[in-house]
Amino acid sequence: MQDAASRLKDIAEQMLGARLPVRIRAWDGSEEGPPGAPVLVVRHRRALRRLLWKPGELGLARAWVAGDLDVEGDLYQALDLLAEFIWERDDDAPTLRQSLRDPRVRAAVRSLLALAAPFVPPPVPREEMRKQGRLHRHTKGSDRQAISHHYDVGNDFYELVLGPSMVYSCAYFEEPGSTLEDAQRDKLELICRKLGLKPGMRLLDVGCGWGSMAIHAAREHGVHVVGVTLSREQAAYARKRIAEEGLTDRVEIRVQDYRDVRDGPYDAISSIGMAEHVGSDRYLDYARDLHTLLKPGGRLLNHQIARRPLGDEAAYSVDEFIDAYVFPDGELAPLGTTVGLLERAGFEVRDVESIREHYAHTLRRWVANLEADWKRGQRLTTPGRARIWRLYMAASALAFERNRIGVNQVLAVRTPEDGRSGLPLRARDWRPEGARGTARQATTDPQTEH
Repeated sequence: MQDAASRLKDIAEQMLGARLPVRIRAWDGSEEGPPGAPVLVVRHRRALRRLLWKPGELGLARAWVAGDLDVEGDLYQALDLLAEFIWERDDDAPTLRQSLRDPRVRAAVRSLLALAAPFVPPPVPREEMRKQGRLHRHTKGSDRQAISHHYDVGNDFYELVLGPSMVYSCAYFEEPGSTLEDAQRDKLELICRKLGLKPGMRLLDVGCGWGSMAIHAAREHGVHVVGVTLSREQAAYARKRIAEEGLTDRVEIRVQDYRDVRDGPYDAISSIGMAEHVGSDRYLDYARDLHTLLKPGGRLLNHQIARRPLGDEAAYSVDEFIDAYVFPDGELAPLGTTVGLLERAGFEVRDVESIREHYAHTLRRWVANLEADWKRGQRLTTPGRARIWRLYMAASALAFERNRIGVNQVLAVRTPEDGRSGLPLRARDWRPEGARGTARQATTDPQTEH
């Protein structure tokens, strides 16, 4: 009788219509596939049942989270090899119903049913977000629930992954050899300089996380900061850090929806990695709310992940794995859409900087942090959630590297009626004065010219 790995390989290649690029190891110890390739480990028949009950990415995700499916070898290589079958299917690729018209695919499904027996529905991993439909997304209640699902999983776990900076957004690597801590500090400083922060100003930090931006802005630039988050765990952690820094007179952290902030005007607003939670239907309202909260001449720095535009934007759908396990109800928009909505809200967009490659570097550092202390990471949350974060971050790193998604800092101004934006005429260089002078000298030094 043919071993399980050989049968799985044959079934997979029949269903995919292509050679399987990774090896398979099955629950009976058998192994089949290209020598030297990463190994897809099917630890239990239950993984097959998950795929049969929920075909596609969600079934695979459930098998991964439950530990029924694993990868041995280079995870990045395995994901890269499998990407075209999971994330990069062509728009004209056949649907499951269309595929089942092919007699070979139907035969493969029958073989999979026989191999997966008994055909009973496996339990859904407890880490999956349970939602009662999608009719009421991005209400204040649903946003609180989604934010809690993602962020209230243990501050100790995030400390392990993010490192001491506790910054959960793209770092800015000014030098190739920069540490993650240096790069996150440089990112916060870059944002402060783009916002033109000066002592005595008021800054609103929307989606303030664990308080890193608020602390940096208050400590290094002498501003007064209000940070808002929907996560109680984040707020408690941020308040403790602020007290330890002696900044309680300059920084206030609120558990509050940005839609409920009424104490403007502010001189500047930072929104770092938060707008992805807003939703396409509410994005214009979000932009208008922030515009209202700024004083005339005030600046907004919107740091946001973007996706590539589609030929038919109506066909956009949220990634099933991300929606169920990582960012419930999160949505990505093309950069052009975001800029257009900010302009419609009344902003003058003055600067756009893409830092896509920086996020790939950041994510690889986070994955390395988690893998370096894997057993502790599982103890700090759950084994399933640790597996979620490892897969999500590794796959995201590849997506940034392959230009499937990007990240941009958009600087916008609530330009007053007299048209004075407060920005310089020349092309902007956001580095400190000393660094700018050094850079100019280096470019004119004959010994550095080629």
